Amino acid sequence: MEHQVLAEFLRLLKTSENSKIEAPLLQYLSIMIQNMDSEQALYYCFSNGYINNIISHPYKFDGGDLASYYVSFLRAISGKINRDTLCLLVKVHGDAVISFPLYTEALKFAHHEEKMIQTAIRSLVLNIYNVSDDMVYQFILTPPVSEYFSDLVHRLRDICFCLDVILYDKGEMETQKRRNGLILQSDKIVDELYYFKDILSVGEPRLTRLVTENLLNRLVFPVLFSSLASKNNGEPGLSAVTSLYIVSCLLQVVGGRSMINNVACFILYHFLNLNVRVHGEGNGSDGHDDVKLFLKGLSEKRTICYAPELIGAESIYGSYLGAHWDDFMSCLSNGEFCSKRSGILEFVFSEDCSLLLAFTFLLLILAESKDLDCFLSPMIGLYGTRDVRIINALLKVLAFQQSLSAMMLWHVGWCLRKLLIFHREGLNSDNLLLFKTSYDQSRVCFLKELDGIWFDHIPDAIRTEWASCIRVLEQSSQYKDPLFLFELVLHQQSTNGETSSYFAWQRMYNAMKAFILHFQLNTLIFKSILVEKPLLNTMVSSTNDSGTNRTSNVSSASFGSNVSLESGMPCGIAFSNSAIRDVYVIPMACGMIGKLLLAEKHPFRSRHGVVIAIAPLAGLCPKIDEDHPSWLHLRIRNFDPQFYTIKARDNNLSKPDHLADGRWTLGFPNEKACEEAQLAILNEVTKQRSAVEYMLAPLLQNDLGLAIHKG
Repeated sequence: MEHQVLAEFLRLLKTSENSKIEAPLLQYLSIMIQNMDSEQALYYCFSNGYINNIISHPYKFDGGDLASYYVSFLRAISGKINRDTLCLLVKVHGDAVISFPLYTEALKFAHHEEKMIQTAIRSLVLNIYNVSDDMVYQFILTPPVSEYFSDLVHRLRDICFCLDVILYDKGEMETQKRRNGLILQSDKIVDELYYFKDILSVGEPRLTRLVTENLLNRLVFPVLFSSLASKNNGEPGLSAVTSLYIVSCLLQVVGGRSMINNVACFILYHFLNLNVRVHGEGNGSDGHDDVKLFLKGLSEKRTICYAPELIGAESIYGSYLGAHWDDFMSCLSNGEFCSKRSGILEFVFSEDCSLLLAFTFLLLILAESKDLDCFLSPMIGLYGTRDVRIINALLKVLAFQQSLSAMMLWHVGWCLRKLLIFHREGLNSDNLLLFKTSYDQSRVCFLKELDGIWFDHIPDAIRTEWASCIRVLEQSSQYKDPLFLFELVLHQQSTNGETSSYFAWQRMYNAMKAFILHFQLNTLIFKSILVEKPLLNTMVSSTNDSGTNRTSNVSSASFGSNVSLESGMPCGIAFSNSAIRDVYVIPMACGMIGKLLLAEKHPFRSRHGVVIAIAPLAGLCPKIDEDHPSWLHLRIRNFDPQFYTIKARDNNLSKPDHLADGRWTLGFPNEKACEEAQLAILNEVTKQRSAVEYMLAPLLQNDLGLAIHKG
């Protein structure tokens, strides 16, 4: 029955001139195959070549839905194959597979523009890899079919170039659009890398070897060679930062013993060469040849090669490093690679902070990898005295790169913490002085914010960001998103001179986060710990009745509520184009809570009023008009950090543009009343600020040994 149905379907495909029949036919076949439960039915369906002929039929994919139906049909077949039924879908001549339509036709859609089709094809391919036998693998891993793997790597490289173009765009693309573009391209790169990882997870040695060689030969080594040797050979290449980002992503996602150690051997070549050459000067040996022997020994230990039975002329070492050795050596000879004996560490000491962080990040991934060979671990440079220079370079970034965002400082701090863990001897006097300079600068900037317009938000912000800082500092290099490497390259909009409450909040937040980082690094340096909770005093509420009532009034005052007018000062105000309204202005502060109330007299209760407007006490900056001394100007913060943070987290919202602050002008009966109102507001602001300073006192007074170790 199945033979007759499939034969009839095939006849319809070959004789029908109407292509509209193809989609429903493929849909029916997909459903039929998916619902086949018995192995006998599958044997009947897959035998006699009908399925292969239907797969190989020349369909007219004209941009409609036919491609989706066709791929669904192929995937339905792949979901039913096993080692017993797979042989029914291949054509064999002698001991070799010469045709496998399910696989070869599927690969034609491997790079289809529709993501769902790409995903379906990859699922199909993985199904085939998981059930293939030796003969099928021989077909898959032999050209031209094996070119699929090199095509995958070329596709990945194309995405990397797209990312690099966006990163260094010289047009007028907005920073946020560039950032969104980078996120999109980086997501594509990670998706591709996870697909490579899925292929390697199949566990077939020959497949693993071919994929690994393609990744190394066509991606990893070329980008490392161009970035480390600083040589383009007349051909356009990826920027060094992008190259290091790609390799870091690959080591995180794909990883593996061979990948980790090949990268380590490549970037440590100069260090290996110099050390071997120093030891070989007495006997006249060729240092380069000795390094080759060293790498060959690693290959024989299966450190940089997967399949032991294939070591030799076709090994990874022989296929790539040997072919490019002369070019690599010419770079070394010309001094373009590195001239000092510190090897790979020389590349870290770039004036470009992006390169500094990118190289350090890559070194940390290698150093923390459990797959790094024990012979290579000491050469990375993070276990001995050489890491002092990296620490020094990072401390200079903290101390002298004032334009860095707080988040970038946290990333620098993350690198420092990792290095301090490797370097157990503590900071030397020069590095300690650098850190003290950086710490003092962060403390001064933070103290300035206590006189700013957002001082009332500082304690809550510290509680929130304290835990965030610890999470960042304790993050494993394996799981840290390398996307932070691009932040320094992006144009950062300066907030210098900006007076709106949004930019003031941004400055406060950056200063606060920078101080938290330095406080944590301080405790790490002198006590080898991170402080889990911020050192803050607890606000003690007043026990007398008036204090309790005042706290209640301040916290509960809202639009339309009744308040006492005993401390209110009469004045007039006009909102927008409305008439002047007679109101009472009431500044109220209790603890860290501060509000300015505008209340109209209650129609029935003469000593009470109804609140018609509320403004935060902090940031009012009361100023008497020079031309009208009875007028008092107030600035009203128009930016809500809590609302913006929630919306930004939920909707990936960019920062608000040109958000203007509100302005109130209060008119008093005379100049003296205006001055008294200004003084009353300033007194309440001072009380509120004093409460904040009291809460922060333990944090600001705790220097944890910096002064002691100054000498």
